[in-house]
Amino acid sequence: MESNAGEDGIERAGVEGSPENQVPQPPPLPTLPAMDSTWTEHLVNVVDVEATCWAGSQPPGAVSEIIEIGLTVIDLDAGERLARHRILVRPVRSTVSEFCTELTGLTQHEVDQGVSFAEACQLLAAEHRAGTRPWVSWGDYDQHQFTRQCQATRTPYPFGRHHTNAKAVFTEAYGLRKRPGMAQALEIAGRRLEGRHHRGEDDAWNIAALVLHLSERGVWPGTVEHPA
Repeated sequence: MESNAGEDGIERAGVEGSPENQVPQPPPLPTLPAMDSTWTEHLVNVVDVEATCWAGSQPPGAVSEIIEIGLTVIDLDAGERLARHRILVRPVRSTVSEFCTELTGLTQHEVDQGVSFAEACQLLAAEHRAGTRPWVSWGDYDQHQFTRQCQATRTPYPFGRHHTNAKAVFTEAYGLRKRPGMAQALEIAGRRLEGRHHRGEDDAWNIAALVLHLSERGVWPGTVEHPA
């Protein structure tokens, strides 16, 4: 998910295109079995989050909070998407607006059934090896949102230092002057959007396809280590 300001100057979190721009859902894949803690660089977590958002100004006292974490595991050596995961997160300082539902398809009732943000971070670390496995997002929004929310809630940050901004890599690989949104990048790469745009699980799945596309072209740089 990305934060963009429209031509009217209104901040619309994550808006890159029409939420109606959909294609049939890709078939579900089995969940990966539990793995040991050995770091294997060829396995990468691709992460995309959706957060509470509003068409205009956010309500007084409300803050943007993660409500969905989409995660796809890819094997760079095999060139495959191995598994897809979805974690719904229950917000505590905001609610799901009508605009947010139109954008993501998520409702307040649905996210109320989710886990707490702290539990979601624990799941990322324990079940998805987030602390040791390299991870990728489209832009830096997802990384910054996790950082802000972890600091605000005093929750341990679940990810390690090895993060790659796939949007930056794609832009450089194609020699573009402006960094494209995920949907535009799929068009440039000649790939169709699978699932629903602005749904975290589907966006992570599509971003994973773009990462593998870049890897196949020989332009994926691996991981970038950020200071603690």
